[in-house]
Formats: sequence, structure tokens, C-alpha cells
Amino acid sequence: MNLLRDLFRRLRLARSWVVAQFAVTLGLILLGFAWTNLPDEHAWQVVLILLIVVLLTISALELQAGTMRGLADNDGKRVKLVWGALTLLVWIAVACAFWAVLDWCDVRIPQWAGYLSAPAQRGALFSFVHIYVGLQCVEWLLRWVVLPAKMIPYGMASAQWGWRLPVRRILRLLWNWRWWQGVLLAVMAGVALPACFLAGSDSEPIWYVLLKLAAAYLLGVGSWVLLLGWAATLFGPEDLSREDSLAAVPSLAGEPAGSRSVAVEIPPHDEVSPHE
Repeated sequence: MNLLRDLFRRLRLARSWVVAQFAVTLGLILLGFAWTNLPDEHAWQVVLILLIVVLLTISALELQAGTMRGLADNDGKRVKLVWGALTLLVWIAVACAFWAVLDWCDVRIPQWAGYLSAPAQRGALFSFVHIYVGLQCVEWLLRWVVLPAKMIPYGMASAQWGWRLPVRRILRLLWNWRWWQGVLLAVMAGVALPACFLAGSDSEPIWYVLLKLAAAYLLGVGSWVLLLGWAATLFGPEDLSREDSLAAVPSLAGEPAGSRSVAVEIPPHDEVSPHE
């Protein structure tokens, strides 16, 4: 099956979740901005703030888990949506820990570049600028390519089956070069491109800045949805042929009682025993 055709088929079947990604995500972002301006002078206001945080978190988790489940194939072994959504908290925590480590490395990149470029005899190739830029590129790739490429397959699996993770299927996806190609394209379209045209927006008219923010939002959410669909596409056809294939049945098992539609294998004439 053509992978792109399968991708667009999944997007069409899950169009309600795709639309929700664009609409509900925007609503959650606006509610998040409003939440930051809520007063916290009284106890009931603090309780209200905490309640809003819980509701926003549950809504965001169910939106992502529902989108993942809507794009994937249903094998009849899924857990409930709420349990699949809660498992995403673990992968988000792992991603946040990895993100914090990268932030720690980001602060120390100038120092590391200074250590590696100390000997002047190494030439211009190992100058401070080249090493600094190289380390920043490595850190950017780890943050925006490696981290989502590793976390999304596990998140999609747990959103469907909880902690009964199909490890072999996940590892096959992680070793599939098409998956990494899709991640790289999604990151370039959803992260690198918006960062380029959003740079230097301080002195521009407000309407132009809002237009660029809208474009960045559409590119970011669209790339995220396409990446989830691409993961579901690569999860499906390859594994259906390997793991979900029909089991072998003996060819001369006999015809079930009361059935007229079962074909019986008849041996050639020269193989029939004369006693038959």
C-alpha cells in the first residue's frame, strides 16, 4: 500500500480529531494565558487556579491520546481513553527531564567550545566559532529531532494499549529510516521555518506580527498532526503482515458439519490409494 495514500486515508478518517487539534489547542492556549492573570489573594482563588490546571491538563492529554488513537488501527485490545491519556504523563515527564539536561548543556556550550578550541595549532576548522556552532547544532538536533522521534512511538503505543507496550513494533519503527525522515521534515516545517520568519518581529506592525503568529501556529500544529499520522502509518502495514497474519491450518482438516461453502482439497488421481 502506498504510504502517503494510507496517511491521507487516516487523516480523513480521523478528521474530527484533526480539526480538534487546531481548534481545541488554540482554546487551551488562550485559556492558559487567561489562567496566568487570575488573582491568588484568597484560598478559593488558589483552589480555582489548581482546578483549572487539572482540567487543562486532562483536556490536553485526552486530545493528544484521542488523536493518536483516531489515526491508528484499532485491534480491539485498547484500554480506555482516560487510561491511555494518563500514561502520556510518564512520557512527558521523561521528555521534560531530557529537555532539562539539554538546557543544562546549552548553558555550558560556550565553556566546552573554549576548552576544545584552546590549542591554537589546530587551525581554523577547530576554532571557537566552528566548535560553538557545531555543538549548538548537535544540541538542536537532540532537542527537536531525537527527543520527539524517541518519545512519540512510545506515547502512541501507551495511548492505545496502556503499559502492554509492543516493544518489537516500537523498535522496528525506531529503526525505520522513513520515520526519521518524517520527523526531520516535520521539525523543519513546524519549528525551524516558524523560528526563521518570527525572528525580528519587534519593530513590525502588530497586524503583521499576528499574521506571522497565526502562520506559525498552523505550521506547528499541522506538522504535529502529520507526524502522528506518519507514525500510525508506519506502525500499521508492516506489522499487520508480520504479527497479525492468519495462523496456518491443516489442509485436510475436514469439512465442518452443516457447511456447504468449505472447499476440500482433493489429491491427484495417481496419489489416491486403491483401497479408497
